[in-house]
Amino acid sequence: MALTGRAALVAALGTLPVGIWEPSWAGILAVNAPLALACACDFALAAPVRRLGLTRSGDTSVRLGETVDVTLTVTNPSGRPLRARLRDAWPPSSWEPGTEVAASRHRLTVPPGERRRLTTRLHPTRRGDRQADRVTIRSYGPLGLFSRQGSHKVPWTVRVLPPFTSRKHLPSKLARLRELDGRTSVLTRGEGTEFDSLREYVPGDDTRSIDWRATARQTTVAVRTWRPERDRHILLVLDTGRTSAGRVGDAPRLDSSMDAALLLAALASRAGDRVDLLAYDRRVRALVQGRQARDVLPSLVNAMATLEPELIETDARGLTATALRTAPRRSLIVLLTSLDAAPIEEGLLPVLPRLTQRHTVLVASVADPHIAHMATGRGNTEAVYEAAAAAQAQTDRHRTAEQLRRHGVTVVDATPNDLAPALADAYLALKAAGRL
Repeated sequence: MALTGRAALVAALGTLPVGIWEPSWAGILAVNAPLALACACDFALAAPVRRLGLTRSGDTSVRLGETVDVTLTVTNPSGRPLRARLRDAWPPSSWEPGTEVAASRHRLTVPPGERRRLTTRLHPTRRGDRQADRVTIRSYGPLGLFSRQGSHKVPWTVRVLPPFTSRKHLPSKLARLRELDGRTSVLTRGEGTEFDSLREYVPGDDTRSIDWRATARQTTVAVRTWRPERDRHILLVLDTGRTSAGRVGDAPRLDSSMDAALLLAALASRAGDRVDLLAYDRRVRALVQGRQARDVLPSLVNAMATLEPELIETDARGLTATALRTAPRRSLIVLLTSLDAAPIEEGLLPVLPRLTQRHTVLVASVADPHIAHMATGRGNTEAVYEAAAAAQAQTDRHRTAEQLRRHGVTVVDATPNDLAPALADAYLALKAAGRL
């Protein structure tokens, strides 16, 4: 079989026409000298790696589950062409499993004094900051026999934001908000709401809404319409302690809590309410305060991006004290935590009166749909035991929720897919009832 290119050259230079009986070292050196010279020339003609100029550009943030492109510009200031293989290293969670090699490795050729751009496409699988590691370049000579290799630090950070998958529910919740706000024909009356306008009475209206003075001045019966009070304060409290690390489905409880908090924040800011965020376990992990309505959601998303569950027990007293300092006036405090019996009974319940005597409190928790599935299991001994364990877990959870309700707390307990819309509905219900 005929050899071509680099393989043919190596075979030709490596052939030793020495005597069969007495090999001569001088002959060997004389014949292999061309091979050594070719290798030396190939090494010398390879473009130097250390002198290369590398810069980055591109996006600095992306939502989890989406892709982002980071551009690497390679400048060759030497007088020799650069023929190279390049590895743009990022943390493993910057790509889906099995795609790192194809996404991070590139071939490039850069003529002397010119530059070329390479694009690395990231598909992060976790929230948080993804920081670029070294860029390793292997520069080859024209024969490809020898190469130079070196690494460069080219800093770049891509922040992976929460996906906010519950935003699909926002249009329907805003429609309900407009209904409450008196901008549609269906108007509601709640205690403590603000007077909006007068309209003609229609059958089915609450007779308590009739304005008798206005009716006396005209020929038709007039009723008052009402809109929910605005400029109320809402404090979203994310429990980042150990219970938030428990995985429900494919994600930690904390991620589902954050998604629900984002939907509520988007809805409340549209309603004219002020929204703040506190993330706490044994110390403050994130705090967002005093943002304008248009800046609330971007600020919350950015603050939540780097939050991770801490494998420590949440300090309920410290959380309560911090929440009271953060919300000095009457507010709606939304605590996103677990409904596990021990943390609630031993941690939250003893300090809960300090919150409820000054604020309206709503507790939202992520329920595991697998527990409900287990509770329906039958057919064999193992399934029956699992069903009994699931029923006991559900009973404990319901008992804990009932203890909170006896303290005047509104409780939302729903699966990850249902928590965000359920929490938004609870907020709208409180607003319609005039409890905000």
